[in-house]
Amino acid sequence: MTKPRAQREHRIGVISDTHGLVRPEALAALEGSELIVHAGDVGGPEVLAALASIAPVTAVRGNNDRGRWADGLPERATVRVSGATLLVLHDVKELGPGDGAAGYAAVVAGHSHRPGILERDGVLFLNPGSAGPRRFKLPLSVARLIVRGAAVTAEIVPLEIAPC
Repeated sequence: MTKPRAQREHRIGVISDTHGLVRPEALAALEGSELIVHAGDVGGPEVLAALASIAPVTAVRGNNDRGRWADGLPERATVRVSGATLLVLHDVKELGPGDGAAGYAAVVAGHSHRPGILERDGVLFLNPGSAGPRRFKLPLSVARLIVRGAAVTAEIVPLEIAPC
């Protein structure tokens, strides 16, 4: 009798709401990712270039991404990793009643700057929080998705920012 082969683990870095700020702590937290997903409010092409120095990047346009550089960013992206399909958009509220998350292993969205992980109807919803300028007293963070076959798990990675 042969043992089933262990499924390869895929590490996906997730970031959102950078608003043009590339924090070295965020880049360090994303090291080792084989793909980086940016859930909008990028802020400029230099952010995508910095992320691309680590791994290939899939990014969507946020409500603050304007101008020529942002014209090429889609409002939504579908990413397939191993046996899992991920939906990436900026604001989860853009999912309408007939536009649910069925068929996706995970939905990645930013916008609120509030990090969170929630599972609903078998779909993982992930907001990595904000890695850009601090908003109110919300924490600064990125996230990590681990994909094994069709299974997806997530963790929030707080960014420890040295005081100025």
